This record gives sequence, structure tokens and C-alpha cells, in this order.
Amino acid sequence: MTATPESRLAALDITLPVAAAPVANYVTTVRTGNLLVVSGQLPLVDGKLLITGKLGDEVSAHAGVACARACLINVLAQAKAALDGDLSRITRVVRLGGFIACTPEFTDHATVMNGASDLAVDVFGDAGRHARSTIGVPSLPVNAPVEVEALFEIA
Repeated sequence: MTATPESRLAALDITLPVAAAPVANYVTTVRTGNLLVVSGQLPLVDGKLLITGKLGDEVSAHAGVACARACLINVLAQAKAALDGDLSRITRVVRLGGFIACTPEFTDHATVMNGASDLAVDVFGDAGRHARSTIGVPSLPVNAPVEVEALFEIA
């Protein structure tokens, strides 16, 4: 039997949350042709930020990895909602974009973003390998330390 994204999530003991509604003038997903774009998601768990603050200050790189992973879980929840509950329609993770709220001296952005990237590969296998950008920023909405956006190819 071929593993599905849902079976891989279950094996990882991950239950996707209900997709959060947008908090400003944007939509959470856009489908165009065979692409699905998911707007940036924060590390919300049970509706609350996993942690607040900046990497290189009050947030450790280890905590940042957990935040990036939580962001991708929320990205997947948005994708599942947009795809009528069927993550198997994702044929490729094309790109992930990561925004890391950090001090100017912090340079471990790539390690933090691996929290999202590693989970993408865990859930989608080779189709989860993707291009990505990881950018340090001075702040993010509601003092979140990490935000992740995604571009998927869909069937």
C-alpha cells in the first residue's frame, strides 16, 4: 500500500487543526491552474502562538525549529481545506518561504526553516523536496518568531 500524506501525518501523530480564517484583507489560499499558493501561517497551536519573540534574543534556534514545524502544520491545514480535504492532490511541494523574526546578529535562519522543510519531506516523501527562501526580518505579526508560506503543485 502506498503511503498518503494523511497516513504519514497519522504516523507522525499529527492532527491538522481547523484552517484559521484570515485576519486582514487577504485570502488564505489561491488556486490558479495546477498551483495552490498558501498565505503565510504563524506557529499557532490551539489558536495561540507557540511562543513569541525574536530568534537571537528570547527565542532559541531549537524553539524556532518547533515554530517552523507548527507553521507548516497550519499551511497543510489551509491546503487541506482548499483541496476539499484531500492532501493527496498535492503532487509536489514547489517552494516554501520562511520569515524569521530575529536580531541583526542571528544567522541560523536555515536551521530554523528546516523545521518546516523536514516536515514537508516527512509528509510528501521525495515530492516534498522543494525550493525555498528564508529571510530574517525585524518583526512579524503579533510578535510571532516565524511565518511560513507555500506553493504547491496540485492535481
